[in-house]
Amino acid sequence: MATLDEFLNKRYKLVESVNFDNYMKSLGAGFLIRKIANKITPVLELTKEGEEYIISQKTTFKNIIIKFKPGVEFDQETPDGRIVKTVMTIEGNKVHEVQNIGSGKVIIVDRVFTDSEVKMTMQNGDVSATRIYKLET
Repeated sequence: MATLDEFLNKRYKLVESVNFDNYMKSLGAGFLIRKIANKITPVLELTKEGEEYIISQKTTFKNIIIKFKPGVEFDQETPDGRIVKTVMTIEGNKVHEVQNIGSGKVIIVDRVFTDSEVKMTMQNGDVSATRIYKLET
């Protein structure tokens, strides 16, 4: 099985989104934010500094940087500006993210890295979305 470190310093560009608008609606994102988010094509990159992993999603609109140590809870600002308690773990070539959004509710985000793509799945209750990022050559 592949390990996450095999995918360090590679860049992946968004090429496909499924049900992303409905997912953002389920989070309470407004119309304008949803329209912008659906038009941009982020570039995702995974890097590492010491024991800390960094997932960056860069766009012309906004850059999102997530720094984490596996298994250690941290405060995360989501792309829509919410602050959530997050724990990220690594399972082989997958980064599993659990966001505690309060009142016992959680959002699950999984990023599975392969030689050619990153498949990102997001789950908020019964609403899910998938985003596919292809390796830039």
